Amino acid sequence: MNVTIIGSGNMGRGIGTRAVAGGHSVTFVDNNPDAAEKTAADVRASAKKGAKVSSSSLGDTVLGDVVVLAVWYGTNIEIAKQLGTKLAGKVVVDIANPLNSTYDGLATAPDSSSAEDLAKVIVSGAKVVKAFNTTYASTLLAGQVAGQPLDVFIAGDDADAKSKVAQIVTDGGMRAVDTGPLSRARQIEGMQFLHIVTQSTLGTNWGSALKILS
Repeated sequence: MNVTIIGSGNMGRGIGTRAVAGGHSVTFVDNNPDAAEKTAADVRASAKKGAKVSSSSLGDTVLGDVVVLAVWYGTNIEIAKQLGTKLAGKVVVDIANPLNSTYDGLATAPDSSSAEDLAKVIVSGAKVVKAFNTTYASTLLAGQVAGQPLDVFIAGDDADAKSKVAQIVTDGGMRAVDTGPLSRARQIEGMQFLHIVTQSTLGTNWGSALKILS
């Protein structure tokens, strides 16, 4: 697949690394073209199976099959509005954790989530999938923690869209965990909030992972 990652920060770099390692071509998009190209250059060494890595600016890019919004909560919604009909028919991945301004709770309403808020404003025909919000950037670069492949929890209302995201996950050496409809994003985001606030307790310096073992 062709994957567009909007946001060339650490999370964009991590997700892109796993995508190209699985053979999927990636275009990094940023308002700062130099930042997008730097991230693309960093990721190229991880590309396998002929995957291509490129960069572009938001106004010039041609969107791929899957569009990852590797940006903060709030910015994801603004970008969806800005892109408008360009997102029609695309699988749009929301990775945001909607922390409030004091970082002691979630900014979303109890009956919603970042992914659901995004789905409310995105163009008709776009398929929103929640994924990658529980994986830290440093762990994505390796694809594993303590020898265990990362679990990527996925939620969405469209089975085909979830399948495409799951393919990127598994091709990148991780495990996709389908949690159900998009409303499950509420629990996934709440779970990651707990993971975030326990970083100081755990002393793992953003290097831990949430995983289900059996």
